Amino acid sequence: MRVTTSVEASPLAPDWLSVPEDPSRLEAKLWAEDVERDDDGVLRVDGVSVTELAQQYGTPLFVVSERDFRARARIFRDAFDDAFRDLCDGVDVFYAGKSFLCTEVAHWVREEGLGLDTCSGGELAVALRAGLPGHRLGLHGNNKSAAELTRAIDAGLGRIVVDSLQEVAVVGDLAVQRGRIANVMLRLTPGVHAHTHEFIATAHEDQKFGLSLAARPGMEGNAAALPGERAVADALAHPGINLLGVHCHIGSQIFEPEGFELAARRLLAFLARVRDTHGVELPELDLGGGYGIAYTEADEPRPAAEIARAMAAVVGSTCRELGLRVPRISIEPGRAIVGPTTFTLYTAGTTKTVQVDAPGAKDAPVTHPRRYVSVDGGMSDNARPVLYGADYSAVLASRTPGATPVLSRVVGKHCESGDIVVRDAYLPEDTGAGDLLAVPGTGAYCWVLASNYNYVARPPVVAVTDGIARLIVRGETEEDLFRRDVQREPAEPGDPRP
Repeated sequence: MRVTTSVEASPLAPDWLSVPEDPSRLEAKLWAEDVERDDDGVLRVDGVSVTELAQQYGTPLFVVSERDFRARARIFRDAFDDAFRDLCDGVDVFYAGKSFLCTEVAHWVREEGLGLDTCSGGELAVALRAGLPGHRLGLHGNNKSAAELTRAIDAGLGRIVVDSLQEVAVVGDLAVQRGRIANVMLRLTPGVHAHTHEFIATAHEDQKFGLSLAARPGMEGNAAALPGERAVADALAHPGINLLGVHCHIGSQIFEPEGFELAARRLLAFLARVRDTHGVELPELDLGGGYGIAYTEADEPRPAAEIARAMAAVVGSTCRELGLRVPRISIEPGRAIVGPTTFTLYTAGTTKTVQVDAPGAKDAPVTHPRRYVSVDGGMSDNARPVLYGADYSAVLASRTPGATPVLSRVVGKHCESGDIVVRDAYLPEDTGAGDLLAVPGTGAYCWVLASNYNYVARPPVVAVTDGIARLIVRGETEEDLFRRDVQREPAEPGDPRP
């Protein structure tokens, strides 16, 4: 049964948040394609109900639609191949493993024909364990260890993305010592300021990543003094390095295409300078990732095909202007593939309603209610709200939401006032202990940032496909935590310890 409501918006709610006319309705852009409600209002993923999942695996629980993950991977692969086919015979798509990675997901990436971008020795170990061949792997990082670089060189990685002048020499020397040649791309900062949170904008100058392209006072006319130019010269001269091309990443959760287009122009202009200076046309250009997804009704992500066509148009026209052969393009979507495939399932516990002063009220404050709904997880399984002020959505998942929707705040169980999972959502007034809540869009940067704060065990991850659910990451137990906890030795006779 569907219930429609007509409720006045709370003055405490953000402007973008609307009161749902039909509380049962799911905002399609927030969810995997195979998530729906059944006749009793229970959420189902590819036919499997969340009540079944909660009974079998407990909560909190990350629920991944394998079918949706694979579909989104294919969409990016096909959309960019189609857009760039006439320019450079297609695009190499590297899934950004930092968004979410486990051995099973690495298998999906391999089976769907994507490459895998790793950012540490641990991520690289997962990729190799899943059987991805070295030529389909990349390694990023601003401070890679010698052990990580050695593993990458020995595995014959398709690309090691070098992040500093020092690293050019380190990678080349290690390769020579091992009788190999390392495939290298140089990460450049093109000075593009993406419209995103300052912690996830990565192409401006004042941050830790990459080699600058910007001239500084006193450096005019001296290209060799620029970090990017010097890195090219050093890499081309080193016998242990095969310089493939250049790379940039302008940030994350970006909706507008202008930043990507400007970065492409600046990097292509740099490749033209390399050609003119060194007589070499580097064959590859990686334009990174950062494509945004919908976390709330206010977010409007762009289809992959639209992004691909816009980027192909800029790359094609810029190369024609510069007389430059179009390099082989690669991209690194992570969040845009895995983010919407996953939701986190929680069990609600205590609730309370507090009175909050209306915004702007001074002389005669007017208060309005805000409902707090506590769940059995929190910042230990989703750190993004406290790190970035990230917004999420939430729905009642275990029954038809029939009561009046009220402005609610979903909070965690941790001993922190900032432990907020969903800052603003309209949930049924009768939401209470035992109800299941689902928070969509948690596939990226939630499980991978999970912690054991307050000695809380990290949740399991379940994949659902063809009506079958299976564990792909086992949830931690207290015994798992104790295994890392070094115990005191038994006291010897005469030991003063009690």
